[in-house]
Amino acid sequence: MTKLGWRHSCRGWGGAGWSVGQNLRVDTRWGGDIDRIHRSATELVALKPDVILSIGTNAAVALQQASRTVPVVFTAVTDPAGAGFVDSLAHPGGNMTGFTFFGFGTSAKWLELLKEIAPRVTRAAVLRDTSPSGIGSYGAIQGVAPSLRVDTSPIGAQTADEIERAITDFARSSNGGLIVITNATTIVHRQLIISLAAKFRLPAVYGYRLFVTDGGLICYGPDSIDECRRAAGYADRILRGEKPANLPVQEPTKYELVINLKAAKSLGLDVSQSLLARADEVIE
Repeated sequence: MTKLGWRHSCRGWGGAGWSVGQNLRVDTRWGGDIDRIHRSATELVALKPDVILSIGTNAAVALQQASRTVPVVFTAVTDPAGAGFVDSLAHPGGNMTGFTFFGFGTSAKWLELLKEIAPRVTRAAVLRDTSPSGIGSYGAIQGVAPSLRVDTSPIGAQTADEIERAITDFARSSNGGLIVITNATTIVHRQLIISLAAKFRLPAVYGYRLFVTDGGLICYGPDSIDECRRAAGYADRILRGEKPANLPVQEPTKYELVINLKAAKSLGLDVSQSLLARADEVIE
């Protein structure tokens, strides 16, 4: 029986001809802290699956450390070449391939959205990590900041206390806004970040809809369910004999704009009709 390792729940599996319990076995592990992620990766590799699907950079790191031979299809990885998962996007060259979370050009869009939904913003703190993807995203934001007349400053906080201190310090001056780059740290601490943005009345743009459904203001980012479906397609091709080394890494094809009107109202923001018309979802 063909075995599929799943480093996270990822909707959309259903490659033609596969039936769980008949010709396909699926073993699932869920995420958590770094130690748990590495334990899960080791456990899945030990099962000798025909392919592993994973979500997120931390999971991809753990799987790469656990095996250089078991095929891996990743999703939600921002800079797989910079992180060393593949030789290049066009020619991965090893046992890993998959789908990026967003291109660096998307990062510039976040600052544009912040300025559009909160025109008075002249200062933007960018909450990001110090990985190549975090640095690259911040660089793209810096590139458009002068034309939007916004001063930017990075926040590299990792723990809850560090995040709270950094945002509190930033909020001491007026006309501030927040850009939150999606990574494991910001996802884990999203409730704290959302509550701090509300407490200090900081308009905030996020890269993942989960932040907005949890009470954040606005997000623009890839449709994660669509990425999972596409990853399932790659898994199907690998199970049928293709090699990850020959399957190019792909960027998202579907993005979604989600706006939380309740959050906008609490910040005293009047969301324009043009912005509402572009939204894929409006939470009221």
